[in-house]
Amino acid sequence: MSDTVLHVGGAAPYDVVVGHGLAGRLPEVLGEATQRVAVVCPDGLDDVLAPVVAALDAAYDVLVLPLPDGEDAKTADVAVRCWEELGRAGFTRSDAVVTVGGGATTDVGGFVAATWLRGVRVVHVPTTLLGMVDAAVGGKTGINTGAGKNLVGAFHEPAGVLCDLALLETLPRAELVAGLGEVVKCGFIADPRILELVEETDPDALVAGSPVLRELVERAIRVKIDVVVADLKETGGAAGHPGREALNYGHTMAHAIERAESYGVRHGEAVAMGCVYVAELARRTGHLSDAEADRHRSAFARVGLPTSYAGASFEELHAAMRVDKKSRGSQLRFVVLDGIGRPTVLAGPDEADLRAAYDVLRGAAS
Repeated sequence: MSDTVLHVGGAAPYDVVVGHGLAGRLPEVLGEATQRVAVVCPDGLDDVLAPVVAALDAAYDVLVLPLPDGEDAKTADVAVRCWEELGRAGFTRSDAVVTVGGGATTDVGGFVAATWLRGVRVVHVPTTLLGMVDAAVGGKTGINTGAGKNLVGAFHEPAGVLCDLALLETLPRAELVAGLGEVVKCGFIADPRILELVEETDPDALVAGSPVLRELVERAIRVKIDVVVADLKETGGAAGHPGREALNYGHTMAHAIERAESYGVRHGEAVAMGCVYVAELARRTGHLSDAEADRHRSAFARVGLPTSYAGASFEELHAAMRVDKKSRGSQLRFVVLDGIGRPTVLAGPDEADLRAAYDVLRGAAS
């Protein structure tokens, strides 16, 4: 099957390419003006890194910047170390960064590119399903602090994204399933066909190389592209649509769970639990029908994602949600649905509803 090219318009247009064996496309994305390329990659991905470096070596001076794995990479100390290496290597504004890894690598590598000399080009080569459908597209970058996840960051659109589906063949099953959390989320906020595909497909058939997984990936990326192009910097959408904020559906509770678990839970798993929580909140506040709210639990569970959580108290999670990026002053804001594919914002819900929704999430109520 030929590569699929999904164009991202706007002030800094670029392409997202979905296909197999895409490392050879890197020089055409980076161009001839680039002299040095820093490849940001977690330790332990040598087999994935090798073809990327090989594709770059013939045309550029290549500097490999190894990172810790996962969320451990998203710290100020790691960013400083990368900046110092770029300085020692003499990186200029005509040079570039290539990220090779999952969502955490994309976040910190993109942040380093956004902040070095106030912005150099970056190309993302996501190696996980989560990275392909979420972190690599849209230009959000960030690192974590003790106060919460992604609270320090910048908008910095990539020069290109190469989603090489062949890289998913060695991805552990648990990581592939976690990535489906963001895919199913896209079905609820914008593309019901994603939900239909999940509901009508044997979950065991959702494997690397399957046509249905490729369709899910491409559909989820299109959802994100459509939202991002309309509202790059999360300033708001039109006609009542929350704009880019819609992509954070389920994320207010998800980030609170991640923080409570010291980031030991996979992001897609937390998103699934967060979406179940906010669907219950929407049911209680009259936004969703019983069937639509129940569909959240069944869709996420069908692909193998968790749909309940009792690992922290409501008080602990409530405090964490208060530092969510969507909050305004002391008021909590949640993206909810007025029906499948119709996101809106619920501002300042009653604490009684927040607590009752959590009781359902933890399984204390039916």
